[in-house]
Amino acid sequence: MNRKIMDMDELAKRAKQLRASGKKLVATNGCFDLFHVGHVRYLQAARALGDLLAVGLNGDRSVGELKGIGRPINTERDRAEVLAALECVDLVTIFPEMRATQFISASMPAVYVKGGDYTSETLDADESAILGKIGAEIRIIPFEKGYSTSLLLEKLRKAGR
Repeated sequence: MNRKIMDMDELAKRAKQLRASGKKLVATNGCFDLFHVGHVRYLQAARALGDLLAVGLNGDRSVGELKGIGRPINTERDRAEVLAALECVDLVTIFPEMRATQFISASMPAVYVKGGDYTSETLDADESAILGKIGAEIRIIPFEKGYSTSLLLEKLRKAGR
């Protein structure tokens, strides 16, 4: 297994060590199902906000609950390996819940990043509460127009006709 991929306990331990050494940890999370250039640009922009980037990856069950029947296309292990292969990603943790509250609690980031489909006001209330408690800065990175897993799936459906 890739050394960047770790469970929640290891993430908490590594994050604590990083903070103690003065490093600024940035965290984000998502499904990252069919990986595309929009994901790459988003993760690179997130990583530029600090010294290291931790990515919380929604597990297979939660992706199915969030995105619907037929999702995810790729398994959580495969999606984690793709993320870990990126130079801009330092830590990857799979979480089974629909919300990233445990991931946020474990990583305790200095900066928490979400994509352009969110605003500070539309973040999950439990996630926002934890972020406020730990004093994390919340940053929203705009989406790259024309790039999404849903658009890719639609193109594939049309091509298959």
